[in-house]
Amino acid sequence: MGCVLIYITSCSQFKQNEMSITKESELIGMKRVSEVVGTTLKLMREYAKVGMSTKELDEYGGEILRSYGAKSAPYETYDFPGYACISVNEEVAHGIPSENKILKEGDLINIDVSAELNGYWSDNGGSFVLGKDIHNHQPLVDASKNILKKAIMNIKGGVKIADIGQIIETEAKKSGFKVIKNLAGHGVGRSLHEEPENILNYRVKTNRERFKKNTTVAIETFISTKSTVAVELNDGWTLVGNKGGFVTQHEQTILITDKDPMILTESNRIWN
Repeated sequence: MGCVLIYITSCSQFKQNEMSITKESELIGMKRVSEVVGTTLKLMREYAKVGMSTKELDEYGGEILRSYGAKSAPYETYDFPGYACISVNEEVAHGIPSENKILKEGDLINIDVSAELNGYWSDNGGSFVLGKDIHNHQPLVDASKNILKKAIMNIKGGVKIADIGQIIETEAKKSGFKVIKNLAGHGVGRSLHEEPENILNYRVKTNRERFKKNTTVAIETFISTKSTVAVELNDGWTLVGNKGGFVTQHEQTILITDKDPMILTESNRIWN
């Protein structure tokens, strides 16, 4: 539940001003919850097997969160019907875990884990291919991961948000892909969605907003083979592309500094 869906107001009604890390206890709080969601994502990815339902995978993730005393953010914030969003193949985001959705060899899977612990919130996600890459999804997965890393390593206090969007779209085009334009990264810290809520995957010339030092944000890529807009299905949650195809998402929560950002969710090992 990392992304802000730009044309849906339900996400932004929970939005608060960005959280600024002003004391050590706040940094410790953000590090703890970020390690929890990162570890949960990593373990869920490793647990996923052919023949397993997405419901079973989700229940496993829920157990991990509970073992740390953490609460699922989408469940707590939006009453989402699952602990994590698990999107499979053509689903872009917000996929509902289901007993009827059985994982198959070569599936493109996205897991998005966000949670609250001791009043702090963090968010991360990653796409991967289950088993053998029989449908050739790996180039899309790799592009998403590499673009996220390049975008994040260009973020520091004072950098324009629009400039990071330009990096993401430019790199996507270089790889032969597109970006989803109505999903965005966002501030995170004292709630799931905070300002800035428009960390888009492309450049908006009119957006003069800049990243602020000592704030925490969730940066995420939405790299696509065909579509440029995510549309909601009748279940009220699941997003798919407007022109079909496939989309990969990778997301890290970071602390912005005046040098390289601190990757708070690095325990997910999505770059390893």
